[in-house]
Amino acid sequence: MLTIHPIPAFTDNYIWCLYNDTYAYVVDPGEHQPVIDFLQTNHLTLAGILVTHHHNDHIGGIRQLIAQYQDIPIWGPATERFPFVNRKVKEGDTVELDKIGITLQAWEVPGHTLDHITYIGDNKLFCGDTMFSAGCGRLFEGNAQQMQKNFDRFRTLPESTKVYCTHEYTLSNLEFALAAWPNNGNIAEHKTWAKEQRAQHQPTLPSSIAQEIQVNPFMNTNNADIKMNAERHFSAKFETPNDVFAALRQWKDTF
Repeated sequence: MLTIHPIPAFTDNYIWCLYNDTYAYVVDPGEHQPVIDFLQTNHLTLAGILVTHHHNDHIGGIRQLIAQYQDIPIWGPATERFPFVNRKVKEGDTVELDKIGITLQAWEVPGHTLDHITYIGDNKLFCGDTMFSAGCGRLFEGNAQQMQKNFDRFRTLPESTKVYCTHEYTLSNLEFALAAWPNNGNIAEHKTWAKEQRAQHQPTLPSSIAQEIQVNPFMNTNNADIKMNAERHFSAKFETPNDVFAALRQWKDTF
């Protein structure tokens, strides 16, 4: 039976571990020791690693892991930034996690970084730092138009799709969501739930596409209320959803 477990790392990262009784795959192992500890505690063998992008809090543990678990597949973006990746993937490529019986597809989602990849399949979305619950990743290399396109694609997924974000940012994102979309009662309700989860040291993730449509301003840049609130905040007029997305991201950067 497949289980997906968030292995905490650093202060707010999650390394998602997909495993059955014997084998495990991990997504974005920024640290190696939490992964090794989890594998050993649960008597699991590491069968592969998936990488979404090059930031160190997502790849920093890989060299130590492959020193201990040799000759395992490592999937990642097909650029020169990833010398340890031995299964380079691009848009539409298939990722076979054969030890646990799951097939994923790679989507190129530039924005947070230009070579960011997400992995989608089996009603699951491993989105790296592209989307967070009630938020989105910072635009370090890409632009708002690219990120808007990514979110439009995510909206085409079944609403039951579980969203495995890589940071526990939900509460802070909901604070911003309340400012950008104050008349949305779903946000306040979800914030109450999230606070209870965190008070019990439980994750607020995974989310779902349905949940994000309800509470994530970046999934709703064509919403008239969000547009009005962004325009009021910046004392400006925004003509397109791309303009609203860019304004929301700029607003969130200094929130």
